[in-house]
Amino acid sequence: MKGKIINVAGPVVKAKEMKGAKMYDLVKVGEEKLIGEIIELKEDRATIQVYEDTTGIKPGDVVVNTGMPLAVELAPGLLTSIYDGIQRPLPKIMEKAGDFITRGIEIPAVNRKKKWEFVPTVKEKEKVGRGDIIGVVKETPIVEHRIMIPLDIEKGVVENVEEGKFTVEEPIATIKTNGQSKEICMLQKWPVRRQRPFKEKLPPTLPLITGQRVFDTFFPMAKGGTGAIPGGFGTGKTVSQHQLARWSDADIVIYIGCGERGNEMTEVLRDFPKLKDPKTGRPLMERTILIANTSNMPVAAREASVYTGIALAEYYRDMGYDIALMADSTSRWAEALREISGRLEEMPGEEGYPAYLASRLAEFYERAGRVKVISNQNREGSISVVGAVSPPGGDFSEPVTQNTLRIVKVFWALDADLADRRHFPAINWLRSYSLYLDRVKEWWEKNVGKDWLDLRNEAMALLQKEEELQEIIRLVGPDALPPIDRVILEGARIIREDFLQQNAYHEVDTYCPYKKQYEMLRIMLKFYRLMRDCIEKGIEFEKLKNLKSREMIARMATTPNEEWEERFEEIEKKMEEEIRRLK
Repeated sequence: MKGKIINVAGPVVKAKEMKGAKMYDLVKVGEEKLIGEIIELKEDRATIQVYEDTTGIKPGDVVVNTGMPLAVELAPGLLTSIYDGIQRPLPKIMEKAGDFITRGIEIPAVNRKKKWEFVPTVKEKEKVGRGDIIGVVKETPIVEHRIMIPLDIEKGVVENVEEGKFTVEEPIATIKTNGQSKEICMLQKWPVRRQRPFKEKLPPTLPLITGQRVFDTFFPMAKGGTGAIPGGFGTGKTVSQHQLARWSDADIVIYIGCGERGNEMTEVLRDFPKLKDPKTGRPLMERTILIANTSNMPVAAREASVYTGIALAEYYRDMGYDIALMADSTSRWAEALREISGRLEEMPGEEGYPAYLASRLAEFYERAGRVKVISNQNREGSISVVGAVSPPGGDFSEPVTQNTLRIVKVFWALDADLADRRHFPAINWLRSYSLYLDRVKEWWEKNVGKDWLDLRNEAMALLQKEEELQEIIRLVGPDALPPIDRVILEGARIIREDFLQQNAYHEVDTYCPYKKQYEMLRIMLKFYRLMRDCIEKGIEFEKLKNLKSREMIARMATTPNEEWEERFEEIEKKMEEEIRRLK
């Protein structure tokens, strides 16, 4: 079906003679067949958002409706790929067209020529249903790609299944369903704006271990949870997300750079292929998909990029994997919504954002979760979503931050003052929170230590007490404080400087195992309690400041991960011995 362009306003194009078109249909615009999507319909007129630069498009040009929604291609070969916002492979575009993306260029998202070794896991005459795994392909040395029955085949019987090397379009099995034989190949498609169905949502009770002390111990995230990292320019959002992508114990990482500056995305593209996966020692890229849609790329594709990322995440979740999805940053995505809404002449809401900003954000974050997938094979998978938010001027009261806070369960607030003091990660412990504390408590108590939550709460209370004392210090100075208050300040300083600070670029400190985190906090709080006992027995505070064990505690974070247990025992003995001598 063909229509004609009647109006062009940046990425928004209006066309007439589009009777029979549906919302979110994919269209090809103009002579160069630019990719677009219908976002509004009135009688036979359609409003289209175009995912490429519309320079040169004019009224009278033809619009061809494909009748299909914007969809992602799902098949082996997705991992290690670098895509733009609408799943076009950037390295392949570079090979074909050079350093700049040629308008209207069409390259399939998945390699059609490469042959994959397919190993069936079902036999002939076996009953199967939608979502069931019928075979596996070694996609990368560390990830097994599980080929599933498409969700539109309710149930059937395997007529034949073949082992061997196939391209993604060659049939690998035939399923008899409703009296018909259907050929199954490895390539499937799924509309990006439609959530993949699942059997049931499970409670988020397993923590997502990130190896970052402030995230794991103080404000934990659950697998299948949602979190936000808001912060102004230079507070460390991108490095925090890199750390989460590198070290979180997810099976697959999907990193969406939507609307960030090109140089930040370049850093990701340059660093990720070099990074080693801590679990396997292989390159981290072997379990990563990157979606790069920088601020100088078309606005409409930025809006689509988060849906592309979450659709790929749901596909791997259905295989039974735990996915960590990073969106950097949702503010730029919201700005794309605002620009398109303005061109559609819609009534603006707060600060010019569209009135539906909150529902669009909720729609995205609600696709996270730990679920039982649709299959008779009883699998579970999860998608954990962490969105960076870039509020202008670090103002957390602006609409994107406020609407995000209403939806997510973990809030890691980055603080410009902490960043200026070189305290990284610059997470403000008094403004941040996690609503998963009680959910993950059971796991920590069972696997790490019975008193985990008590220790965490005691440390938080100490930091809050320090904040209250800061007011007095500003008036009278620290030396005028009674000794017991000076001990509180020293205890809080130990937690701030030696526990909450973590060096992302240090070979040991970049990742801290969860048992080591627990032991560090336990020893630090024990030292604080011993200091308090000494003060109560009349020992001078100055004598406590110069203990050898205080120095040893400061070096705990950089203790090699294979030696920390012995070293921590030494520190504890030394600490008890020194305090005993003082008493």
